[in-house]
Parts: sequence; C-alpha cells; structure tokens
Amino acid sequence: MSRINDVGGMVGFPAVLEEPDEPPFHADWEAHVLALNAALIRRGVYNLDEFRDAIERMPPADYLAASYYERWFAAITTLLAAKGVATAAELAGQEGLPTAADPVAPSDLADD
Repeated sequence: MSRINDVGGMVGFPAVLEEPDEPPFHADWEAHVLALNAALIRRGVYNLDEFRDAIERMPPADYLAASYYERWFAAITTLLAAKGVATAAELAGQEGLPTAADPVAPSDLADD
C-alpha cells in the first residue's frame, strides 16, 4: 500500500517537473528552516529518523497542500512540542517567544 509521501509518488499524480536553473531556496525562510533543522539534530533534540517520521505522519491533505520546506517546518514544530522544548502556544506565537518587537541579542543564542 502506497502512502502520500512514498518516494516515486502515487498513481494518478502527474510527473514531477524540474525547473531549469531552480534556486536552492525560493525564499529566505526556507534557508532558515534548513539551518534550524540541522542545528536541532546536531544538538540532539531529535534525530533524522524522528524528523522523517514526523513528516510522514502529516495528514495527507496537509502534506499535499504544503511545500517542501513547509513540511520540514511542520515536522520541526511537531517534534519541538512532542519533546517538550516548546509548547503549542509558544510555537503558534501566542506566548513566550520573541517577536520582531523583541529583538534577540546574539548572547541569547550562545551555546549553553
């Protein structure tokens, strides 16, 4: 039984079209998601298998509606909540996290 995220796609979906000279990122936020994921894996917050599983557990409709890095971001936020690193409210921007009005000092990002 194939799933929506199986490599190679599913019957009934069109072939993947390659963009000639496609840039590595279509927007700056995509590069940030890539860097965030690498940092969280390096710090041991989660591992690559957990990350992939979080993407694969996305509901099919959400998976199909999301871009590549939107899927990554969904997996990251899912894992941060599951691991107790951040609450759902924090991840939704409702409490506790800095906003553009609350700049983060470089010292706040230093390793512990």
